[in-house]
Amino acid sequence: MPPRKQLIGQIIKGMGIGVHEGMIQEALMTQRQGGGQIGQILIGMGHLTEAELTLALGMQAGLDVVDLEADPPDPALVAQLDPAMAEMFAVCPVRMEGDKMVVAVSNPQNLSVLDDLRFVLNCELVPALADEAQIRRALKGAAPDDSEATARAAAAALESEDEGNVNAAPVVKLLNYIILQAVRDKASDIHLEPFEHDFKVRYRVDGVLYELEPPPQHLATALISRVKVKSGLDIAETRLPQDGRIDMAVGGRSVDLRISTLPTMFGESCVMRVLDRSVISLDLEQVGMRPDELVTFRELLGRPHGIVLVTGPTGSGKTTTLYSALNEANDPATKIITTEDPVEYDLDGIIQVQVNEEVGLTYGRALRSILRQDPDTILVGEIRDRETSSIAIEAALTGHLVFSTVHTNDAPLAVTRMLDLGVEPFLLTATLEAIVAQRLVRKICIACKEMYDPSDDVLMELGLTAEDVVGKQFAVGRGCDACHFTGFKGRRALFEILMLSDRIRELIMDGAATDQVRAVAKEQGMRSLRDSGLLAIFDGFTTVEEVLRETIDIM
Repeated sequence: MPPRKQLIGQIIKGMGIGVHEGMIQEALMTQRQGGGQIGQILIGMGHLTEAELTLALGMQAGLDVVDLEADPPDPALVAQLDPAMAEMFAVCPVRMEGDKMVVAVSNPQNLSVLDDLRFVLNCELVPALADEAQIRRALKGAAPDDSEATARAAAAALESEDEGNVNAAPVVKLLNYIILQAVRDKASDIHLEPFEHDFKVRYRVDGVLYELEPPPQHLATALISRVKVKSGLDIAETRLPQDGRIDMAVGGRSVDLRISTLPTMFGESCVMRVLDRSVISLDLEQVGMRPDELVTFRELLGRPHGIVLVTGPTGSGKTTTLYSALNEANDPATKIITTEDPVEYDLDGIIQVQVNEEVGLTYGRALRSILRQDPDTILVGEIRDRETSSIAIEAALTGHLVFSTVHTNDAPLAVTRMLDLGVEPFLLTATLEAIVAQRLVRKICIACKEMYDPSDDVLMELGLTAEDVVGKQFAVGRGCDACHFTGFKGRRALFEILMLSDRIRELIMDGAATDQVRAVAKEQGMRSLRDSGLLAIFDGFTTVEEVLRETIDIM
């Protein structure tokens, strides 16, 4: 058995600083009455100082205590760590002891931060305890005020490296930094792009691309080759596109990277899709549906059979909506099977099939086999051809509830898309229950949100009059540290739900135009994407510019 951890009160009592048993018992009584930590209670009583508590915590954790004023950190080591990360976690590299780096930490109960540091610095770490105020003073005195310090330090170290050495420590360090920074900033994609005269690194955060300070151009080959090695791709094949996957833990969090390489005129372009399972909440109440939309969608989940389509462009959140729906419908009494390309998130209790066209496992072939597996609910990743649509129709007709996606601009256009794929109108009207269109808009940063009265020009762009917005104020984010001065933080979805009424089924059977179907749907209560956007503006969730960018006003 591991040795029992010594109680902090007994450690403090044994330090010879004048704290006796009576004081410990007094602090314990206070803790029983109102909670809190013994050390902080003793400080509040005036029996202990912050420095003495730091020493005691270090002794309890088995850590050495370092005095950063007497033993200042090596500025070259501090420069290897992103200042924002160092400040966030109150950690500071101090010195090298052989091949190990001594790192000062302020909280011995939060040593999991060392996982992130090992990932970035690519070396073994030895934690030592230091006063938090000393750490912050040391960081200000030793590190440059530059959020790209780590990237530059790693890139500088690479100047003397052989660009073909993909396992060189600085190459590994630079790639690790790029990935960690992307995960920390909640980026959805990392783009490594070689051009004729430079090498760009860009992140997509909340749907918008941001460019980082670029590494030296000669690193492009080594860095992208390192990605290919990690994802099991053929490093020698640079003439054809390749797809791969990297599973890794970053700070104790499971992160899945989907890798795509593409040959270009100046080398291979590489995009890494970041799937951070700790960031995505597969909760139907969190996807952005309004209360009435949530009621409607849950009613669809409870139907015994039929097809529910979710539509929108790439990156509009369709997969998250469908996964959240399946997650809510998942229970021991329901068998759910999915067929996807690729499987983006593992859902416990749901059978997920990965399409692999290289070995002949197409959507169509997978779906035929799924129907013989006795499912109740089926998810088809995408209806993209006549074969897939026919099998989805067959599944719905034989008593299965089918969810799938198509790529159209709004819900009524999905009807046209299905007919274009060769689905007979009578089969479509017999099986289609609803179409859900969606878009993602950026949310205004709460920390810097401010209200304003819209001008006439803004109202005209939205198709509104001054009377339409009486008593309503619009919001905007002015930009702050919390949102990296963008004014936005996070995204939410706008929805358009078209329910297949008898009247709309008649229109489809009669071959009515899309505009006619749309008009009747709106008469029957369908809220368009633009209307959902206006409500989001009035609620203060997003801005006029976001709604205008993501929706169009279709009468």
